[in-house]
Amino acid sequence: MRNIIAKLPEDAVDEFRQAAKAAYEAPSPAMARALRADLVERFGKEYPSAVACFEEDFEACIAQLHCPPGHRRVIRTTNLLERLFREERRRVNAAGTLFGERAVLKLMYASLVRASDRWRGLGITEFERRQLERLRDQLVHDHRQRNAPAVTAVETPSHVSSRNRT
Repeated sequence: MRNIIAKLPEDAVDEFRQAAKAAYEAPSPAMARALRADLVERFGKEYPSAVACFEEDFEACIAQLHCPPGHRRVIRTTNLLERLFREERRRVNAAGTLFGERAVLKLMYASLVRASDRWRGLGITEFERRQLERLRDQLVHDHRQRNAPAVTAVETPSHVSSRNRT
């Protein structure tokens, strides 16, 4: 959001921020895309660089909207990774000198276990499980379409030579 706001004049920041935040926090991906279209229509001509910055990673920013609502607050940000890196630095500094790779790996593993405790308390209902299965199936389907060969293989005859040997 800071990159977008840096491209706006002071008087347009609040209005643009509210519109962008509404799109990022929409209840569904379809609603988020509709709000994006509205934002692009409202601000596109006046602030093209800010709108281009907004649209650049929009799909990545709304990726959590495909997951069940109860999971979104946990997976919405990169805070978990940032917290892990900060915890790792803190532990290494507190330990002073670490002797070897094994000691560092033990500290990192302890940080990961501690961070994963947040996920253990997250219950999954049957409905949410089905949602996640559908999401997985859709992601697999999309991946296969994106990575499908451009040309399908043509069947070749099983033997190349002819009886007449011509």
